[in-house]
Amino acid sequence: HWGMVCPAETPVGQACGLVKNLALMSYVSVGSPAEPIIDFMLQRNMEVLEEYEPSRSPNATKIFVNGVWVGIHRDPGFIVRTIQKLRRQNHIGHEVSLIQDIRNREFKIFTDAGRICRPLFVVDNDPASPRRGELVLQKHHIEKLEDDKDTTDEEQRYGWSGLIGEGVVEYIDAEEEETVMIVMTPEDLETSRQFHAGYEISADVDPAQRVKASVNKYAHT
Repeated sequence: HWGMVCPAETPVGQACGLVKNLALMSYVSVGSPAEPIIDFMLQRNMEVLEEYEPSRSPNATKIFVNGVWVGIHRDPGFIVRTIQKLRRQNHIGHEVSLIQDIRNREFKIFTDAGRICRPLFVVDNDPASPRRGELVLQKHHIEKLEDDKDTTDEEQRYGWSGLIGEGVVEYIDAEEEETVMIVMTPEDLETSRQFHAGYEISADVDPAQRVKASVNKYAHT
């Protein structure tokens, strides 16, 4: 639960260590329909179980949606990149989790409610991009946030939702977190970029966002 549960705050007394508090920027998914994603994958060469012949495609990747085996795909890299791109372009919900288990040849998608997620800055990992290995976050994104100070119309505000909509920030749950590479600081990102070119890398928003302890105005500790 690194980054999702506060490592410090816990009640005093009998419940000490048993009751946990969410970190400042943790988010609990509310759920979204899975059918549009399944239909999209069917249009991208996903084979349904009724048509799957294991002897013909022994190395195919199984696709699970909310724990249900819905089909297989012979090009897992393509389908994972495509669905991930949809999420970063805000065509599907930002709380959808995408887990690629390369060892077991499985691709898991979760759209259900109740999953704890945390935000991460996205690192550009497109081989054709001139900014590969750098944060998607740029100066013009910061300028848009600064402009929000003079905006009174809520519909025109850029805000946090704007960062998510442009793929600058994405939410990762505990299971997906196990399949991505995360760096703590921009300095670590620069070092990692030199040694881990080609890996899927994300950058932590801020170390303090993993803590909640005593942030209310009546704090006495």
